[in-house]
Amino acid sequence: MDIKRISPFFSVSPQLTVQDVGIAATKGFKTIINNRPDGESDDQPTSADIERAARAQGLDYRHIPVIGGKISDSDIAAFSSAKAEVIGPVLAFCRSGQRSISLWSLSEADHMDAGALVLAAEEIGYDISSLKSRFAARMSAQVATVSDSGPAHARSFDVVIVGGGAGGISAAA
Repeated sequence: MDIKRISPFFSVSPQLTVQDVGIAATKGFKTIINNRPDGESDDQPTSADIERAARAQGLDYRHIPVIGGKISDSDIAAFSSAKAEVIGPVLAFCRSGQRSISLWSLSEADHMDAGALVLAAEEIGYDISSLKSRFAARMSAQVATVSDSGPAHARSFDVVIVGGGAGGISAAA
C-alpha cells in the first residue's frame, strides 16, 4: 500500500485491496473514496468488496467512478460533495492515484492557486500540469460568481486564512 498525503485531511493511493482497508483504518483514515470503475482489470476487487471491508472497519465509503483521462464537471461536483459530507482523514484511490489527485486538485481549483496545486501533486509524485487550463477556468468561474454577488463589504466569509506560505496553503487544503 502506497499512501501519499497531500494534506492532513486528504491522501491518495493506487488500488486498494480488501486487506489494505484494515491497514488504512489503523492509520487513522475515516473515509475511503473509490474513484475506479468496477471491471477495469481482472485483478481488481469490486467496489462492493471494498465497501464491505470499509464498513466492517467502521469507515465511511464513497464510490465515485471516473474513467481515466475523462474527468467531467459532474465527477468534480460529486467528488466535492463527498469531501464536504465526510469525516476525514480521507483516503481516495484509483488504479495509480492519478485520477484521485486530479479530482482533488480540480475540486480545490476554485480557491487555490494552480501553481500551488501542481507543486503539491509533484511533491507526492504526480504530474497534474496538464490540468492548468481547467484550474484557470474553475478559478475564473469562481471569481465571476464572487464578483456577481455584490460589493465586497456585503459579502461574508466562513473562513479567512492569512499567510501564503506552506502553513496557509496547508490550512486551505
